[in-house]
Amino acid sequence: MGNQPLIVLSEESQRTSGKDAQSMNITAGTAVAEAVRTTLGPKGMDKMLVDSTGSVVVTNDGVTILDEMDIEHPAANMVVEVAQTQEDEVGDGTTTAVVIAGELLSKAEDLLDQDIHATILAQGYRQAAEEAKNIVEGIAIEVEEDDTEALESVARTAMTGKGAENAKDHLSELVVRAIQSVADEEGIDTDNVQVETVVGSSIDESDLVEGVIVDKERVHDNMPKFKEDADIALVDTAIEVPETELDTEVNVSDPEQLQQFLDQEEKQLREMVDAIVDAGADVVFCQKGIDDMAQHYLAEEGILAVRRAKKSDMKALARSTGARVISNIEDTTADDLGFAGSVSEKELAGDEKIFVEDVDEARAVTLILRGGTEHVVDEVERAIQDSLGVVAATLEDGKVVPGGGAPETELSLQLRDFADSVGGREQLAVESFADAIDVIPRTLAENAGLDPIDSLVELRSEHDSDNTSFGLDANTGEVADMEGEAVEPLRVKTQAIESATEAAVMLLRIDDVIAAGDLKGGSGDDDDEPAGGPGGMGGGMGGMGGMGGMGGAM
Repeated sequence: MGNQPLIVLSEESQRTSGKDAQSMNITAGTAVAEAVRTTLGPKGMDKMLVDSTGSVVVTNDGVTILDEMDIEHPAANMVVEVAQTQEDEVGDGTTTAVVIAGELLSKAEDLLDQDIHATILAQGYRQAAEEAKNIVEGIAIEVEEDDTEALESVARTAMTGKGAENAKDHLSELVVRAIQSVADEEGIDTDNVQVETVVGSSIDESDLVEGVIVDKERVHDNMPKFKEDADIALVDTAIEVPETELDTEVNVSDPEQLQQFLDQEEKQLREMVDAIVDAGADVVFCQKGIDDMAQHYLAEEGILAVRRAKKSDMKALARSTGARVISNIEDTTADDLGFAGSVSEKELAGDEKIFVEDVDEARAVTLILRGGTEHVVDEVERAIQDSLGVVAATLEDGKVVPGGGAPETELSLQLRDFADSVGGREQLAVESFADAIDVIPRTLAENAGLDPIDSLVELRSEHDSDNTSFGLDANTGEVADMEGEAVEPLRVKTQAIESATEAAVMLLRIDDVIAAGDLKGGSGDDDDEPAGGPGGMGGGMGGMGGMGGMGGAM
């Protein structure tokens, strides 16, 4: 019995340990980075992604590409989370964050082959990331809240290389106006900028509505289609006869009793409508239902009413018009009402919608985006969402950095100097971090069809001369001062460095991968073969078979 092997895992379980596990995770992470690397910068290419139902997405937005790729590999998904975090925190820079994470893993593999321990690598990377944030904050440029020109430059930079680029001047103006409108003492919530897309016309015809567009129509044909200088009531309870809380049964023995019952219902509805009329409301938005008889009474009074408005629309209307949401109709007063210069029912993209416009100091606005085809409009919307995020981040932080790879070039040079002050083997990790950061200007040059070595040499020469704002102008191929040309929020860079480093460190510290027996590769085979070759994890894990959507999509 003493020689009997002790079985801890089930027979179907698959385990990869030591350097094999590290190599497998690094391969997965770098594969994700390579998948999006060609989309980086103003000359980046687009990807066409086709899902299992045949739906097509054409984009160069990093987080959209990674979401659509249907990646299953667990280590690869950790790199995808870098893009998702970047999108949630800033709204732009997703491709940058993923490419840096992939390059950090690639550089780490070289050091692991030299028998540098993973924990030493992790410590060195963390030190480098902390120093990198200090360096990039040191070269940041202050931006005032009312500096519209700088904010528009930030918005234009976020759109560069995307489908909206041809109309970026017009769109960046709309984005800045929208963000400035919704900004308040509590901060900036980009959800207060609604985006409506319309297929047809050109991107240049996109517009900003200083108010809210509600995807509903009048509940009664006899109601007016237009109300000028409208007092608006927001009701979150049904304009119907309330049901009793107890189960009741009414027995009617003659027609008069039935008529009394119906008259009582009508009286209750009339009282509700009278309360709204007495308060002075011209327009009613109801979050729930409106009884047919109540609709008739409202139409008689010349009130424009909308039913079953979404909660998000009610919130936007309250912010925009200054109205208070009413829960008890009988207690409605003039103080509860909001105001808009005009409320009208108009056609938009083939559907009737309610436009609430001409609002003083609107705290909720709507962007109407137009484009020739559905794919164009979708890509414009993604570009606008990125721009909204970066303009909001710039207003909140008040700091930007030059684009064109300028911050990364400065980081790379200063981190190499910093490495000399770091003792022990961590110095090698800091130097590798500095080398990894170079991937951004190098990729920008490659994607623009330029020689990456020549571009890097020119960039470093300028930065050695203290020209910290000089970056690569991909359109001209020259190294130029990017301060007035392309700028990004400081948060885009600091967040990318933080999340990329954390993901790389987490993957490098893994030396054992144990997977359940039913883990399969992306091929979807149902046989009982283990999902891989050596180590038993090739198809589902090591061989990147789990990135099933990638083969057909790209």
